[in-house]
Amino acid sequence: MTRKWWKIVQVAFTYIGTIVGAGFATGQEILQFFTRYGWLATFTIALASLLFVWIGTKLMLMAGEINAQSYEDLNRHLFGKTAGMLISMLTLLMLFGITTVMLAGAGSVFREHLHLSYQLGLIFTLLISYMVIAKGINGILAVNTLVVPMMLIFTVLVVQVTLRSSAAGNFLILQSDFSAKQILFSPFLYTAFNLALAQAVLVPIGTAIRDRDILKKGGIFGGIGIGVMLMASHFAMSAQMPEIARFEIPMGDIIHHLGSAVRFVYIIIIYAEIFTTFIANIYGLTLQICSRSQARPRPVIVGLLIIAYLISQVGFKELLSTLYPLFGWVSLIWLVMVMWRKRAGGAGNL
Repeated sequence: MTRKWWKIVQVAFTYIGTIVGAGFATGQEILQFFTRYGWLATFTIALASLLFVWIGTKLMLMAGEINAQSYEDLNRHLFGKTAGMLISMLTLLMLFGITTVMLAGAGSVFREHLHLSYQLGLIFTLLISYMVIAKGINGILAVNTLVVPMMLIFTVLVVQVTLRSSAAGNFLILQSDFSAKQILFSPFLYTAFNLALAQAVLVPIGTAIRDRDILKKGGIFGGIGIGVMLMASHFAMSAQMPEIARFEIPMGDIIHHLGSAVRFVYIIIIYAEIFTTFIANIYGLTLQICSRSQARPRPVIVGLLIIAYLISQVGFKELLSTLYPLFGWVSLIWLVMVMWRKRAGGAGNL
């Protein structure tokens, strides 16, 4: 029983670590998709959390049932050979695009926060990424089991600090000028983008573990964990609105008042969140390429890391502003198709 619960924890933490990236850690992602919409953000975060629980668990269960070797196998099962192949090609482009953004983000952390070389940040990240990814899904699970508890502890700290603020109740009364349609649409766009990318890891997890109880509980706890972290960050930033909206790194302004030790921990967590997303994407890309070409995994990993390094020379901000809006709309189409597509035989549908 202890071993089973440990697997559930690993699945949940890996799900959280795959979803939570640089945009989440800095607060900018949460500000744009939730906090700026005022008090209604509490309800849209709850809706996003339900989607993370439902769709994330569904993806893992389906992958285990059909023994999917990559996300293309799952997409072909869901949408047919032609449509599934097209969606998988778009997903591959999205994954690689976001991978280069994450690597560039790692370099930016080294340059802007640790005052070290941008190139050093890239090379360091590539080396440790190779060591983890070469170990397969067990390496991905192990890293997330170490990193995600740090994220959760930091989340608790931010909530505790905010509770002492006189503006702690702002999340209940914060007003917004945005339309109801735009507010309601936001959680669907947010979950679509994140889940379309997360399938690169959720599918091989489902195939590797297969135990329905472990996958179901891991998906539920993981989805809830993502929701709790979303709500905690929204709660903290709401107490600082509207002034905090002008910062590129909103959470950085909150942390700035907590002392140098906490700021250093925050930098480490930002890097760790970038790293978990980066290795998840490279791992998913490797499985996809190997399943289509019969290539050996390690040369593929090295090739992907080298290409990511070359593209990351463009810079973090430039890649982010260009790729994210485009990928968001592609992901929304994918999410709608997954939501309404039943599994073979309808057994165990969520």
